[in-house]
Order: sequence, then structure tokens, then C-alpha cells
Amino acid sequence: MNEGTASGLRVPVGRDAQRWVTRARCRRVLLVVHNVTSATRLLDVLPLMADDLRVQMLATCTGSSPFLAGMPELLGSLGLPVLPWEQAQATPVDLAISASYGGRLDLIQGDLAVLSHGVGYNKRLALPEPSPNGADGGHGSSGAKGVAPVFGLSPDWLLHHGRPLASATVLSHPEQMDRLRAACPEAVPTAVLAGDPCWDRILAARPYRARFRRALGVAPGQRLVVVSSTWSPRSLFGDGDAGEDRDELLPWLLRRLVGELPADEYRLAAVLHPNIWYGHGPGQLRAWLDRARRAGLTLIDPLEGWRQALIAADCVVGDHSSVTTYAAATGTPVLLGAFPEADLDPDSPVAGLGRTAPRLRQGGSLRAQLDRVMAEHRPERYAALADHISSAPGQSARLLRGLFYRLMDLPEPDDRPARLDRLPMPAFEPAERTAPVRALTRLVSEAPAEVAVTRYADPDFEPEDAAADAAYTVVHEDTQDPSRLSVADVILRYAAEDDPRYGPPATWTAETLARHRSCALAVYVGGPDHCTVRTRDGATFRLSAVPDADGRADLCDPAAYASALHLWLDLRRAPAEPPTTLLVTTGPTRHRVMVTRCG
Repeated sequence: MNEGTASGLRVPVGRDAQRWVTRARCRRVLLVVHNVTSATRLLDVLPLMADDLRVQMLATCTGSSPFLAGMPELLGSLGLPVLPWEQAQATPVDLAISASYGGRLDLIQGDLAVLSHGVGYNKRLALPEPSPNGADGGHGSSGAKGVAPVFGLSPDWLLHHGRPLASATVLSHPEQMDRLRAACPEAVPTAVLAGDPCWDRILAARPYRARFRRALGVAPGQRLVVVSSTWSPRSLFGDGDAGEDRDELLPWLLRRLVGELPADEYRLAAVLHPNIWYGHGPGQLRAWLDRARRAGLTLIDPLEGWRQALIAADCVVGDHSSVTTYAAATGTPVLLGAFPEADLDPDSPVAGLGRTAPRLRQGGSLRAQLDRVMAEHRPERYAALADHISSAPGQSARLLRGLFYRLMDLPEPDDRPARLDRLPMPAFEPAERTAPVRALTRLVSEAPAEVAVTRYADPDFEPEDAAADAAYTVVHEDTQDPSRLSVADVILRYAAEDDPRYGPPATWTAETLARHRSCALAVYVGGPDHCTVRTRDGATFRLSAVPDADGRADLCDPAAYASALHLWLDLRRAPAEPPTTLLVTTGPTRHRVMVTRCG
């Protein structure tokens, strides 16, 4: 971020900027950021002006959002000159781009293009109380008494003293044009159909679904369940309006997700709105979800990772968020945990989702509901919704760049097509459970050697009629309750084999068994497809998953292999040698594991 004075930046804009700049004849493009949520859509379109020496990009924050946490870090990460809002209002620009109507946008000195910061225009949003000095920018209330206007489509947002606020109001589908014409005909001349860049990035990345699943450590046969929530008390993550008498869904859902669903058959992730992250604080959010995260829930970054998780998902449990809507449009099964119809324009496509998608019932089996939704789902169920997200799928880069350059009165670059950035490949982030796990094991066959393993993070959800030959308590060395180590049948650790703090695996396993005399097995998971196991009698084995036909590693948690070996050794009453190949069954999937004696 450029350093400025108390009155603002001096380079590349400012009172005497011409003395200091290197490229003085650039068009100025100002990114107007309301909060982190709106910034995500601006990040989508940033590449449209990349590699153009004629354009100088700037950024500013209106300071008008209640959700300002995270903004300094985000603006700093852009690497663009950041103008204080007061200076931005006084600086002539050739184009300003916003993805929100927050702040005094009428004071911007230049053409303004406004994008949607979600999947179209759907939500009703109450207007803030006008301030005594008129800081509401001349907005008036056009909605019926007691009915909030639709954000982005009503005169309350689109007009300033009766005239359109923006030079270009960007829409993604003609159905939005119809609703705009009915709600605010004065703004129709500014409307531009230019597709949805977020949707286009999702569409372009769908061929990489398998890679995104592997990045999240989703094993063969495992189902990825993504929980999605927008913000507000009536969202899935919310606790209801003040004074509302209801049983909270979220505590029930979280416990059922990580407790009822077998660990090796379901992978769990949560995509939460940036206003939850930055309204309550990332640290508070992690604290609220601490038990669920220890039991295997992964919290997805709200800026970059959510689209990849969405593409990878087998089912989304959500609400009226854009994330849930995008998921349904891709053909993913959706189960609605909350859906406040009164908060939506009834004519919007998102409201239509609420009339179509099945609802989550609090009580009974969560697993049965998820399995039923996935089994009965037909992708064409949401075909109409997908059609209404964009009337120009795959074309938003071309349409938006053409719009921006027309507003700048600048010819488009003729040496390269308009393109959006591809979704980046996420870092490898498999589930790592530090909560104690109960492993129910059953001998399926002696020849070939096969053991079935079903692991639960909450013993209260172990099936009473489970046909298990043995149940083991498996405890991570970093468990939150160290007293559990004294009753563990298996103690494990996840770390690289060359990690100097713990390794080598043979040393750590020996030290662990010496320290915890009641433990029968020590397991060092040194990679995504292998682990080192030491028994109480000192025998050490390396368990390695056999790669699939394409040579890719089996991503089943190697700790499940260790529990299977534990049963085999228990039933065989060592010193009998284990088989060289052990088949480990988790749910419907059979994993081939090589067993090699070490030393």
C-alpha cells in the first residue's frame, strides 16, 4: 500500500503527483470497496485491465459498512495505491467500479459502474436511518410500508435526487432487467447485461473437480458435505431474531455432522459469509467451531477457497446465500437448513430455490436426510435456476471489459482476448482429527485378509447393533484432554517423517509406547497414504496404500489402516505375522494396503 500524508496519497494521484509519477498519461480506474464481501467481486474483474500500460488502478474504502474488519489487510494485499475515502471523492477518475451501493457514491468524480456482489439481486434490505446532515446521499424510501426494498433494484439505491447514480448498472440476466423496469424505470437506460464473472470462473473450473476434491483430502467413495451460510440472525449460522422463541438448529447440526457421520465415509467443510468472519472475528469463529474442527470439519477461507469447495461438494447444506444458489445451479444436491422467504424478492431466482429444494429437519438422523437427498437428486432439478444466473455464460470477461473500456473512452487491447483468472489450486488440506475417535472394527475375511473399519468422533452415535469384533479408542497426541491418552488403545500423530520435532517415526512410536503404558499401538502418519505402526511387543510395520490405476495415492486416512491392523493382530494373538496385503473397508470402499515389517 502506498504511503501518503494525513491528507492522502501524493503518488500516483495527489496535488503534485505529476512531479513524481513515471507514467503520467494513464486512465485512472478506482475500485470502490464497501467491505470484504464486495471486494470479492472486484477481485474477479481485476484481471480485465491487467497488462495494459495505459491504465492505473487505484482502490479506496468507503468506510460505510459495519463490517470493516479485514479491510486494511485485503487492500494491502492488492498492492494498489489506496486512497483515503476523502481523497477518493476529490480525485477525478475515468472509471469507478463498485460492487455495492454503500457510501456516498454520488460524490465520485467519474463514470461509475456497479456490479452485483452476489448471485444477482435477491435480498430485501432495510435502509439505514437518514442522518440529520443528509449523509444518506439523497436516498428516499420507495418500498411499501413495512416492506424493505430489494437491494440493487429499487430507487432507494439506484437514484440520487431522482437521477441514476451509476453510468452502468450491471445485470447478469434479462429477468433482472424486468424486475428493474418494474421497480425503477429511471435506471433502465443505465442497465447493461454483462453476465456473471463469479459464475464463469466456477464453470471454467468444473473440469478440475477431482483435483479440488483431492486438495481437500476427499478419499475414494467419501462424500464431501459443505455447510454454507450467509450472515444475519435468520441465516443457517444465525440464532434467530431477538425475542424469537425457537430451538437453535446450528448446535444440533454441528454435533450431528461431526458425530453421526462416519469419519471415513464423509468429509466435512464449512463456507461462511465474510460478514460472519469479519463481523464476529476470525478468532471467535474458530473458537465457536473448535470442537467441530477438532472432529474433522475444515473451515474454508472466505475469499479464495469457497468456489473450489463448492465444485468439489457432493451435497451442500445451506440457506439463501449465493453460495448455496451457485451450488444448486451446478447440479449439486442441496438441503436447506434455513430459508427466510420474507428476506427475499419473491420473484427472484433465489426465492424459487426455496420453493424447490428440500428442507433439513431438526431431529432424527442427519445421515439419513443427507443420503436421501443425494440418492434422489436429479441435476436437472435446478436447470431453470442455472439458466437465470447468467444469460451469457462464459462471456462476462468480454462483455465487462468492453463496458469498462467504453466508459474510459479507451480502445480495448487488440492483442489479447479478455480473460478472468482461473481458480487457483488450493493447498492440500486433509482432515486431521485431534478429537478422540472410536474405531469399530470387524474381520470380514481371513483369505484374503480384510477388515472393515467404521470410525466415529462421538461415541454417543455408535450404532448399538454394530457387528464389531472390537472397538478401539484412538487418541491424537495433541488431544485437548490429555487424560484421554491414559485410556487410549491407539495413540497417533500426523507429521512429516523428517519433522525434527517428532521424527523419525520409529523413535516417536517407541517413546510414545514407553510414555503411555496402557496404549497397545502407536501410529505415526507420515503422509497422506502411509503410516508407521509399532506394537506393544516392539514389532514395527509400515502401512502403505496401493495407488489406484492412474498412480494416484489413496487418500483414506492411514489411521484407519492402523485400526484394521490392530484388530488383525489382536485376533491372531501375535507373534503371528500380518498379511503382506490387507484389505481395509470403509463404508462402500475397499482399500488395498501393503504391510511391510520395518527393521
